[in-house]
Amino acid sequence: MTDVVDRPAGQAGRSAGRDQQPAGGTTAVDVAALGEQLLGKWADIRRHSRQLSGRPELHKTEGLTHTEHRKRAFGQLRYLVENGAVHRAFPASLGGSDDHGGNIAGFEELVTADPSLQIKAGVQWGLFGSAVLHLGTAEHHAKWLPGIMNMDIPGCFAMTETGHGSDVASIATTATFDPAAQEFVLNTPVRAAWKDYIGNAAIDGLGAVVFAQLVTNGVNHGVHAFYVDLRDPETKDFLPGIGGEDDGVKGGLNGIDNGRLHFSNVRIPRTNLLNRYGNVDADGTYTSPISSPGRRFFTMLGTLVQGRVSLDGAAVAASKLALKTAIQYATERRQFNASSHTEEEVLLDYQRHQRRLFTRLATTYAAGFAHEQLLQKFDDVFSGAHDTDEDRQDLETLAAALKPLSTWHALDTLQECREACGGAGFLIENRFASLRADLDVYVTFEGDNTVLLQLVAKRLLADYAKEFRSLDVGVLARYVVSQAAGAAVHRTGLRQVAQFMADTGSVQKAAIALRDEDTQRLLLTDRVQTMIAEVGGALKGTNRLPQQQAAALFNQHQHELIEAAQAHAELLQWEAFTEALANVNDPGTKRVLTWLRDLFGLSLIEKNLSWYLMNGRLSMQRGRTVGEYINRLLVKIRPHALDLVDAFGYGPEHVRAAIATGAERTRQDEARAYFRSQRADGKAPVDEKVLLAKQAAAKASRR
Repeated sequence: MTDVVDRPAGQAGRSAGRDQQPAGGTTAVDVAALGEQLLGKWADIRRHSRQLSGRPELHKTEGLTHTEHRKRAFGQLRYLVENGAVHRAFPASLGGSDDHGGNIAGFEELVTADPSLQIKAGVQWGLFGSAVLHLGTAEHHAKWLPGIMNMDIPGCFAMTETGHGSDVASIATTATFDPAAQEFVLNTPVRAAWKDYIGNAAIDGLGAVVFAQLVTNGVNHGVHAFYVDLRDPETKDFLPGIGGEDDGVKGGLNGIDNGRLHFSNVRIPRTNLLNRYGNVDADGTYTSPISSPGRRFFTMLGTLVQGRVSLDGAAVAASKLALKTAIQYATERRQFNASSHTEEEVLLDYQRHQRRLFTRLATTYAAGFAHEQLLQKFDDVFSGAHDTDEDRQDLETLAAALKPLSTWHALDTLQECREACGGAGFLIENRFASLRADLDVYVTFEGDNTVLLQLVAKRLLADYAKEFRSLDVGVLARYVVSQAAGAAVHRTGLRQVAQFMADTGSVQKAAIALRDEDTQRLLLTDRVQTMIAEVGGALKGTNRLPQQQAAALFNQHQHELIEAAQAHAELLQWEAFTEALANVNDPGTKRVLTWLRDLFGLSLIEKNLSWYLMNGRLSMQRGRTVGEYINRLLVKIRPHALDLVDAFGYGPEHVRAAIATGAERTRQDEARAYFRSQRADGKAPVDEKVLLAKQAAAKASRR
């Protein structure tokens, strides 16, 4: 029998699923067309990046010491430069192509080669280089970007401090202007102010963009970015006043030389201030095109949002790799002969196995479609096509909403796929354990996930309050009355009773209602709106309270706020999936993807079923049908599972998992042929259970 790996994409799913015919007998997935849709707007760039990522020169070599891995990863950066993979976002005048969306699309695909390589490249060009590009001016670009682009200046992005991670506004490093010398003096005044977890800081970094509190004429103007030379290019020793430590071995990403940096009266020229958004004149006068300190701070940080955007896409790519391996293996691995005395079942025919993998497959599709929208929004802002303050705020909020969900989902998917492959999944050669270790930190860097969701919640609250800012008292009163009436209906159970009466005697009717697109949208949207309205009501008037009381009241509702933000992000993913369906032309593909979208939506409803029941949004009768309909969807999706992961477009050179090569099918076929041969020539011993069953039947027939 031909191994799955040898068949063209699209054939594997239909062949492996031959024992289960697609619903209706004709439904099939156009794998090539779906794969093209999943590649998105920057398909050619993704293909180029995947072609590079498939080369052995860029692959992670398991078993290296962290020292060896670091050396390999550093060399791989030069390989990327030589193969034109990293300069797309830089100005055309310097050899780039001003393609911001394409740059991220290509960058996130590097995770399939080695997450350490991806993140080290992100430090060099996505953080260090981008900080000079977006926070600096033409003079800075001409001076430093060529060396950054060609790796003559390996560098660091020195923002995070031991004592302040996500709270960037409170960092303690200072840059105090000395007008007599025309220099800034950098200091890390306490141990907690040391720059920490900084990529390239332990060994490779020659320069750094250092974030510090800018102080001039006795006034602190807040966090700004400064270009600082760290090491002598010849000796690689730290320059005077600069010191550091190696962070050592980490839980993953050990190809990156993370380290700590500290500064003691380090003097840099006044012109090393990256002054696009804030400048200090020769006499120490501070000026900025943005008068509001708060808005200036968020504008400067907003230029660096691409880190969150790229992590969102890389997490989706890692989830795709895991599901490709686990679903491929599950169509070949056989375990237990539940429905036959002689033939064992393939794992993917078990309902629980389908639940484990298909629900995560549906979420991965949703996250992928949502990421494509985020990437488009990012490109619109950074290309200047749509670059208003509101556009930048929307981009920040969207990135802060999606990055937590995709990175948490990647860890969950890698773990579940590992377990679904049993002991084989635990072997490093099958990559689950390695990828999970490397992606673990994705949930806390470029913004801790919980903190990011809190930012989303605050934006939702602000938008909620804005709706009523211009309303007169009469309109607002009518809204409050309508809300109270709606709440009363839910609390008294009147809606439950009405829904139950409509559903009684017809489970099918209840299921049909839940699979309806408008019903799913209504349920998911209503939950977000209700949660925000409830918290908004609880926090009303907070701005008039003393600071301590206001903070305490906010803290009392922090959990509900973050839950609402997560519900909002899940709704965004569902909407992105639904919008993507409109772009599917092939009827069979559209039908299968609609089942997958429904599985995603109903899984969200099932996860939060207690909320829908307690708040009267679903009756008990209809609530019972959610799980039943999910199980029906699993059966429909089963014959198309391999096609759906084949459409991801990752070949053996990307997956690189021994259990996804078809080797398991070969083993299983050999075993089945062996036992069939034994039974055919009569040499197989009689199973005691079969013998006892025959004896019992014979005994019964004699009665």
